[in-house]
Amino acid sequence: MKIVVDVENTVITRDGKLHLDPYEPTNTLTMVGIGDANGNGEPQVFTFDHAEKEADDVSKLKAILKDATLLIMHNAQHDLQWLWNCGFEFDCDIYDTMLAEYVLCRGVKKGGVSLDKCAERYELPYGKSDTLKEYFKKGYTTRDIPHAELSNYLKDDIRVTRCLYWALFKRYQDQENKTLHKVLDVTNKVCKTLTRMYMNGMKVDEMELERVRQEFEKEKTDITLDLSDQVRILMGDTPINLNSPEQLSQVIYSRKVIDKKIWGEELFQQVKDKKSFNDCVEQNTTPMYKTKAIQCSECKGNKKVYKIRKDGTQFKKPNICKKCLGEGYLLIPSQNIAGLRFKPTSKSWVSANGFSTAKGDLDVLQNQALAHNLIPQSKFISNVKRLSALDSYLSSFVQGIKTFTKQDGFLHVGLTQHITSTGRFSGRNPNMQNMPRGGTFPVKKVFVSRFDNGQILEADFAQLEFRVAAFLSQDKVAMEEVRTGFDVHSYTAKVISDAGQPTSRQVAKMHTFAPLYGASGYGRTKAEAEYYRHFNEKYKGIASWHQKLADEVVATKRVTIPSGRQYEFPKAERRMNGSVSFFTMIKNYPVQGFATGCIVPIVLLEFEKLLGNLQSCLVNTVHDSIVVDVHPNEVDEVIAAVAHLNQNLHDIIHHYYNIDFNVPLLLEAKIGKNWLDTKEI
Repeated sequence: MKIVVDVENTVITRDGKLHLDPYEPTNTLTMVGIGDANGNGEPQVFTFDHAEKEADDVSKLKAILKDATLLIMHNAQHDLQWLWNCGFEFDCDIYDTMLAEYVLCRGVKKGGVSLDKCAERYELPYGKSDTLKEYFKKGYTTRDIPHAELSNYLKDDIRVTRCLYWALFKRYQDQENKTLHKVLDVTNKVCKTLTRMYMNGMKVDEMELERVRQEFEKEKTDITLDLSDQVRILMGDTPINLNSPEQLSQVIYSRKVIDKKIWGEELFQQVKDKKSFNDCVEQNTTPMYKTKAIQCSECKGNKKVYKIRKDGTQFKKPNICKKCLGEGYLLIPSQNIAGLRFKPTSKSWVSANGFSTAKGDLDVLQNQALAHNLIPQSKFISNVKRLSALDSYLSSFVQGIKTFTKQDGFLHVGLTQHITSTGRFSGRNPNMQNMPRGGTFPVKKVFVSRFDNGQILEADFAQLEFRVAAFLSQDKVAMEEVRTGFDVHSYTAKVISDAGQPTSRQVAKMHTFAPLYGASGYGRTKAEAEYYRHFNEKYKGIASWHQKLADEVVATKRVTIPSGRQYEFPKAERRMNGSVSFFTMIKNYPVQGFATGCIVPIVLLEFEKLLGNLQSCLVNTVHDSIVVDVHPNEVDEVIAAVAHLNQNLHDIIHHYYNIDFNVPLLLEAKIGKNWLDTKEI
């Protein structure tokens, strides 16, 4: 029996964030709606935390769910969390209409995949009740809304979800969508696994979290003091707030915009070449000069002045000094240009605040500084980037973990399947997918086992995206290197070092596979640019495959990868100079999509099966790694599961996608007392 399901629950606001999950003690399940997928009969409403609730609704609903063969939901993760948490057990397949629409979108943002957006797109009669909106505006919860109104609202959701299911079912029968069947099947299966992972949660050591916070704060203070000294040297007495993109731009580029009203895209849209760009910059900005602060002669440094009446008496209330504008001092410019004197390279670097201070562009500037041995400039940019990173770590991770850790001491890691263009997971509350790559991120130390003497195991794919690129391109050199265990990172370090820039293996990692994703040698040091050129010469099969992808997109506006997943590029075209628009994404999507959007999900499915009835459980996945909370008596079984996966990875890929993956894959496992302090097995 196919049935459509939707739930209504209370929502609380804590620390300025909405919490919709069942792990908040005051949150409750209010209603569950059930409807026949074929439209037989009126949708039923089962009430659980409302004045109108029925005593036997629990047993009735359990019986219906137990007999179901398929549950159809919109945003199934949310509904499954509540149903499972409230004791409604079932093991049938699910069909998430939100995920079905997401897969059909093929990586193109089409206005969102919420139920109301989908209803609008498919021209289904649907609109959220204005009455209910007013209740929510007034602070009512689903518990407080009159039963009849909430019940009718829930029934409408059921009807629309049912209509959407059949509309999507019909679309998936179209010949052009046949390849997407396998992708959708995996996506729906993984939805259940991610829900269980969310419910498992990761145990947080709150004392360790506080220690990490203090470490970050101390480093932030030290860097801020260092930057203050650097700014004084660079700018003289000009006060600079480095949190202001506009003022930071003035320090880096040594120029100030004359008129911000005319600044920006319109001003530069007629710019066609480097000379006209430089002329436009010259005409619309002024140089920044080092300054010296001189006490204001008008207010004598007091910032305010008292007006004098005609009779010689003084007004009681002072006015802001007009001469110094209330600063108490005047900035006298010297003849020395202030700042770092970097030059913006093109109109793509023009921002609303002057010139770009984005991290990627700061990376380019730092490479330029290193290439010319400009150590102070490089240090300044490095400090600015690190300060920005620390701000992000403190707000996104430290505070995020603190905010979303529940009273049970667990962070229930949210992973969504419908946000990214490529198919990889996206994190929420907080977004752990934004965690820096590599195993040294201090925040990882706060995650410990829920079991006494338990351990955390991380199974991480070795060079997954490079191996995927080798498979997709069938590049002979790359495939041979993977088979023989060639250390590509050491090789990268050697190429850059031989070109005159001594580089460690660890530093080289950031360059090794960057060309896979469209990065070029532009803005790099000469030695690094030499590696990027060398990469394309060495892996000619990958470069040729990239060009074939571009040709395919120009001809069809679409790329199909072996798993069946597709990506659309409706605006892609070949330019006058022969290049193809969106080329970076065209190269990136297939690799990232196949690696983290197709392979990682099916390994999660198989890993969960292997854990079976063990107490050990999946708790997270970040990038291409899988994290397991291991019971002390089950270490051998979990390690054996990783070994089994390694032995059968190719069979697993063949089972789900009917693909002969002819490049070796490897899961490297580490285990330890917390997520950071893990050692290779």
